[in-house]
Amino acid sequence: MTVFSGKVLAITGAASGIGQALAEEAARRGADVALSDVDEAGLARTVKLVQAQGREAIATRVDVSKREEVEAWASATLEGFGRCDAIVNNAGVTVSDTVLDISYEDFEWIVGINFWGVVYGTKAFLPHFVERDTGWVVNVSSVFGMIGFPTQGSYNATKFAVRGMTEALRWELESTNVTVCSVHPGGIKTNIVRNGRLRRAPNAETTPDEMITSFDKMARTTPTQAANVILDGMAKREPRILIGADARMIDAMQRIAPRRYGTLMKRVADRLERAGR
Repeated sequence: MTVFSGKVLAITGAASGIGQALAEEAARRGADVALSDVDEAGLARTVKLVQAQGREAIATRVDVSKREEVEAWASATLEGFGRCDAIVNNAGVTVSDTVLDISYEDFEWIVGINFWGVVYGTKAFLPHFVERDTGWVVNVSSVFGMIGFPTQGSYNATKFAVRGMTEALRWELESTNVTVCSVHPGGIKTNIVRNGRLRRAPNAETTPDEMITSFDKMARTTPTQAANVILDGMAKREPRILIGADARMIDAMQRIAPRRYGTLMKRVADRLERAGR
């Protein structure tokens, strides 16, 4: 028996990466899952992984940037399972470009998924948790929700926003039994960079393929490792969940040198550029 035995977890971005691993590992711990993503083929693969653990999975194609789709998914989840015990707002994308050059279309795209998707997911399930006085709201931010990084201004904007809203919600629900967790992964071996809009690297001479190679080399944590850290943090009701040694280092760096971490991050950017060549 685990904390998650018999529970129902709703997970966005569940077709691959952390979301897929969360579904499989939650099922391994005895949970049923409601899954959403725009990638229907990936969702089908995740369903098979959950079923292999002997648990139930309901998968729905959902564009989290569309409020009506998220709300319909939440309603279907509650109707299908009779309840929900956790929402994990995990779906996310990235754009690599400078604040000067990024198009409004790219900025609106990333905000729609990374921020509004989290808002919609949170608000769609939250009344159910408050009414039952139990549950988890788990919002995936990033280490880039703690520090700014060149060419990641739009991503930073969304992840800082997720962190801020989540921390405010945690204090608002302090007197209840609803747990609110802000998740800050470091480099995770997922397809987020490969599937992102790679307009410009920190070093303008670096190509998109080199950016992907650099990220793959630097990302040390697997999705399964990340999923288990998240589930362990949820079980312990930790308000902030850091994933990876790089996340812990960045967290410490921005606390110790809040005015100078940019210089240190420039060195990281240079290292990323060299790793890709």
